[in-house]
Amino acid sequence: MVLTPYLELHNVNAYLGERRVFNGLNLELNLGEQTAVLGPNGAGKSALVKLISRSIYPLVEPGSSLKLFGSSTVNLWALRRRIGLVSTDLQGQYIPQVRGLDVVLSGWFGSVGLGRDQEPTAGQRQRTWELMEKLSLVELSHEPFGQLSEGQRRRLLIARALVHKPEVLVLDEPTNALDLKAKHQLLDLLRQLAQNGTTLLLVTHQIEAIVPEISRCVLLNQGQVVGDGASSEVLQSQPLSDLFGTPLQVLEANNYRQVLPR
Repeated sequence: MVLTPYLELHNVNAYLGERRVFNGLNLELNLGEQTAVLGPNGAGKSALVKLISRSIYPLVEPGSSLKLFGSSTVNLWALRRRIGLVSTDLQGQYIPQVRGLDVVLSGWFGSVGLGRDQEPTAGQRQRTWELMEKLSLVELSHEPFGQLSEGQRRRLLIARALVHKPEVLVLDEPTNALDLKAKHQLLDLLRQLAQNGTTLLLVTHQIEAIVPEISRCVLLNQGQVVGDGASSEVLQSQPLSDLFGTPLQVLEANNYRQVLPR
């Protein structure tokens, strides 16, 4: 099967503020390939998400390139239609008073909440309502965002990311701060999306967040790819012990993995 890349990084160098986060990074991610990027805190995972969303830019240097959907020039509005993003950074930008419905509607405009001059069309409202019904979010439509649980907020942001029917859904640490019930509900939702044709990019430091549909795992540490391959081969005790710098044992049940100290 010929794979079509949606992200191509070749010898990329980039800074996040004053800190150099990538030094010659090479990585290719493909449509239809469910992928996890796994690494410890400070590995460069969130910086990779910022590169994809164009929140930060690589240094312009000879022999270095970043392409999204085959192009080195990106229209941000067009990009939002093709890549949906869910992150704790985005979640933190919403004011507590914004209604759940307006969180999802704001995805049509790439904004944080709805401005006075942002009036969704009837078609956009219908698509939003259908999504909220599908994701069991209707009861949250008039609830203030700040009064919802972490799991409810995360599901609203996923609905927001899906309004344009994006080809790729990027999730940055989606299970952080969720209790067990909310985590399992979110993982079930991610499985459904993957099974229905959405390409997932799951960026996390939690092995248990990697759903069975994830077929490829990229190990990232100190801004470098230190492992890349089939999940069944990469998510093993020794590679993960090396990645996190501590002896670990991987256990598998029901196609999920957990790690224990070794």
